[in-house]
Amino acid sequence: MEDRYQALLTAVAQALDQRLQGLAPASAAAGTHDGIPRVVLTPARDARHGDFATPVALAAAKIWKRNPLEIARALAEAGTQGLPEVARIEAAPPGFVNVTMTGSFWSGVVREVLERGEDFGKSTALASLGPVLVEFVSANPTGPLVVVQGRSSALGSSLVAMLRFAGAEAASETYVNDAGAQLDRLADSLFARYATLLGRPTPVPEDGYPGEYLVDVARALIQRDGERWLDADANERRRALGRFARDLIVEQQRQDLERFRVRFDTWVSEATLHESGAIARTLEQLRASGHVYEQDGALWLRATAFGDEKDRVLVRSDGRPTYLAADAAYHADKLRRGYRYLIDILGPDHHGYIARLNALVAALGHPGALEVLIAQHVTLKRGEEKVSMSKRAGELVTLREVIEQVGVDAARFYFINRSPESHLVFDLALAVEQSANNPVYYVQYGHARIASILRKAAASHGSLLERAQAGRDVERLGHAREIALIRRLADFGRTVASAAQARAPHRVAEYALDLAAGFHTFYTDCVVLGEDEGLSSARLSLCLATKTVLASALGLLGVTAPEHM
Repeated sequence: MEDRYQALLTAVAQALDQRLQGLAPASAAAGTHDGIPRVVLTPARDARHGDFATPVALAAAKIWKRNPLEIARALAEAGTQGLPEVARIEAAPPGFVNVTMTGSFWSGVVREVLERGEDFGKSTALASLGPVLVEFVSANPTGPLVVVQGRSSALGSSLVAMLRFAGAEAASETYVNDAGAQLDRLADSLFARYATLLGRPTPVPEDGYPGEYLVDVARALIQRDGERWLDADANERRRALGRFARDLIVEQQRQDLERFRVRFDTWVSEATLHESGAIARTLEQLRASGHVYEQDGALWLRATAFGDEKDRVLVRSDGRPTYLAADAAYHADKLRRGYRYLIDILGPDHHGYIARLNALVAALGHPGALEVLIAQHVTLKRGEEKVSMSKRAGELVTLREVIEQVGVDAARFYFINRSPESHLVFDLALAVEQSANNPVYYVQYGHARIASILRKAAASHGSLLERAQAGRDVERLGHAREIALIRRLADFGRTVASAAQARAPHRVAEYALDLAAGFHTFYTDCVVLGEDEGLSSARLSLCLATKTVLASALGLLGVTAPEHM
């Protein structure tokens, strides 16, 4: 359902489109980008210039070789005819068209929030995208989740929530990399800890996993099997210990993710691709389509035919499939399951994979069906002190440790509060600070503050609160701070849809901060519970609407909206 706000903007844009077509020279191809640009209305940066603005006259002037201000004035001359909730349309140098709405339009936004509740802002803007599958985290089952995987999980789960909010049929998935040499190294590393605990000191292999977390895994193995594996056949031991460590670590990862409010619709195991024959079938599919060739005893993908810088090995000369072969089978399986569009969120060291994965999907017959996002590095600090993270030395800073230090809400908000492609500096000290400098505290305090106002109103003005919930007096809203706050509320649905379309969840975090700031300013300048009952009712309605939208924005980020702080 398109909200009233967006529907009216669409109507205004269509009216201006029709006017622009009437101004176009005969040589212009009506309705095309080259001949007549389309009107796009966005919130004005400065309320003194109206509520919305479009630069369409500037674009048209460039194509038609005319004065942009003249085009803008011609668009504005017809005024508000046929647009009852538009107060005025004006031209402004060098060629902007500014649109100012009536007071009844803004009061109608508040009434709509009260009526639709948590559904306010939901739309069908991205319904044509799906079914879409978002894959993220996809951690190796060799150790606990670390901070960059925390960032990926927050980004991915919030993106899925935003895509669904904007009408897309979106699902979430993670891929367990539980095949290959890394599982053997995990097994050997576990055996070293296991044997040492049982009185047979054994060093961790040089290429193994030195983290202390394996000591706990070894204790669990001893509790289950005792000394069974000390003198067992090496190959049997490696298989058994690899599976044991994998299963225990993956379960711990699952628990950490659920605690972090991340739940996947599906978990996929790389090992099952090998065991089911999916890799062999996918390689045959690529052979049949002519996208592979043999050279030096190896099987190669013609990746350069699809824009990659070089061809890629799928099967080594010794017959072992590469990771890319498993990736081919995995993405073929995603497409086989009916997903029309795939989004993969990879870690910061995977830039080189983007072109080859796109080549794979194109070779499978679905060019353009894959989009790869990179969740960049995270630097932890505590005040001015940088927190060291060294995986090779076994000194992991895990997602669990971050959650224990700052809480789930702060961790989720901070991981999302920068664009995915930007390096993130996460200040652990600031994340627990109860001040306006801490963004998550600032937003949550806004919600809790409104809850406090509503409790006060319920205690002393019960009938007034009921009147406010019905929105009976919202036409009284007209103060500059009130209108500024309503403008922010009205833009919620468009913000979420544009954030989802741009794969930029941080925009909703920015929106939540901006909305909280608007409320705090409104509350400072406007007395909510005063002597004028009608005005108090109207301002309580605005408080209720703001609380609803703040909770929705925080919910999309996976952050709670507290009633008390």
